[in-house]
Amino acid sequence: MSATLLLLIGVVLLLGGYLLYGSFIARRLGVDPARKTPAHSLNDGVDYVPARAPVLLGHHFASIAGAAPIIGPIIAVMFGWLPVFLWIVIGGIFIGAAHDFSSLIASVRHQGRSIGVVIEEQIGRSGKLLFLIFSWSTLILIIAVFTIIVAGTFERVPSAATSSMLFILLALIFGQSVYRWRWGLGLSTIIGVILLGGCVVLGLRFPIQFSATGWKFVLFVYIFCASVIPVWVLLQPRDYLNAFLLYALMLGGLIGVVAFNPTIQMAAVTAFKVEKLGFLFPVLFITVACGAVSGFHSLVSSGTTAKQLSSEADARPIGYGAMLIESGLAILALITAAMLIKGDYIQIFQEKGSEAPVAIFSQGMGTLLSKLGVPTQAGTSFAALAVSAFALTSLDTGTRLARFAFQEFFSRGSEEGPSIWTNRYFGSGVTVGAAGVLVFSGVGLKIWPLFGTANQLLAALALLAITVWMTRRKRSNGFARYPMYFMFMVTLSALGVLVWHNFTKGSLLIGFIAVLLFGMAVVLVVQALKTIREAKTA
Repeated sequence: MSATLLLLIGVVLLLGGYLLYGSFIARRLGVDPARKTPAHSLNDGVDYVPARAPVLLGHHFASIAGAAPIIGPIIAVMFGWLPVFLWIVIGGIFIGAAHDFSSLIASVRHQGRSIGVVIEEQIGRSGKLLFLIFSWSTLILIIAVFTIIVAGTFERVPSAATSSMLFILLALIFGQSVYRWRWGLGLSTIIGVILLGGCVVLGLRFPIQFSATGWKFVLFVYIFCASVIPVWVLLQPRDYLNAFLLYALMLGGLIGVVAFNPTIQMAAVTAFKVEKLGFLFPVLFITVACGAVSGFHSLVSSGTTAKQLSSEADARPIGYGAMLIESGLAILALITAAMLIKGDYIQIFQEKGSEAPVAIFSQGMGTLLSKLGVPTQAGTSFAALAVSAFALTSLDTGTRLARFAFQEFFSRGSEEGPSIWTNRYFGSGVTVGAAGVLVFSGVGLKIWPLFGTANQLLAALALLAITVWMTRRKRSNGFARYPMYFMFMVTLSALGVLVWHNFTKGSLLIGFIAVLLFGMAVVLVVQALKTIREAKTA
């Protein structure tokens, strides 16, 4: 099959989904541009800061994307390209984008607080506490593992380290130019993008050599600072500028696919069970998370993004649109793997191990960009740099989100005075410290296999909260309720498999955590069903 045809089908379906289904959900949610958002009503200059739509789109997209929409499809193509493609498109339009958009609006209607607060108001405080414990724990795991990944990348690819450090400096200047010097977004963006390219060139010319252990300490200091300083100073401008890296990479890849028109070499469907992965159900829906649906997105939507949304009119392009852009990236990643001969694909995995997905994507993008006159090695290096840069955006955003979850857990409402437990410096310190324990003890990597399931369980719980919220508002909620059913079916099945495999193999730690996750999900579902019944009879 022609890769160009597959790409065009995907783009047309995603665009149609945005125009039609996105508008449908906006009507169901009652999006109102005249409604004042928390970014204005609660503006504190630190977390609640109104942002222009293009800036917030860049921040949101950079935060949710990371490396996951690249890695997942490239691994899952072992089942064949067709199941992966269908899951990306159908999941992205009807589950992922609906999940992100709804989480954003629900948070905005709850003062920009997390889905945990939505659960508290709709289900009860015990439900909120369970959700926040789960969210914070999942985020700590993400921070720990991404710290290991980024530090290892910086050690192996020193040019990426130099460029990333320069990106941070550039972001600080960009934030000042827009919010303090009032240069204007257009002028600042043009200069910023030009300098962004300069950072890439300087990174290639002057790589920073440092050990992985040294980088871990540097990263912990960085994410602590990024978590506590005003969002407009560093996090928002860095993500906005970083998004242009991925925009450029995606645009080059799309044009490259059309110009090169490679043939899909992989079989449409290879097997319903793959060794080392398992059965297509539920493994496919856990492996391909970002790009189809990801619970992490609900934390971003209801964490940093909801606090910066200037108008509800921006919610659809940011909440729904960014998810579909990510789905487009996932399709592009799928093509870089599917255009390989199966033997070459297997060989790269044998040689590269856990680094294989990024290697396949980078080499594939290098080949596609070469059709546009870009040297293959330069294109490959640029793709690898973009992936590492986005892993860092997920790292710093994840730390801020974990800090929010920590503060909300100990917060009892506006009547409560200042407390060390809700202090942002203390919350960030505890978060970074907990991640550091996982990094240097090695426990984080041992329990990482749980992340895929835990992440998708977060999505199911977010959809559960939205369903209850819409029910109590007497609004139609099928767009959230039916995806919720499916995601619970997927995650509870996956947890059951994890419990069985790990207890039979003697991996008691992972098995025990899986049991806890399963039990927590069941408790929340039971509480939610009770609330729904009461709302319907009220």
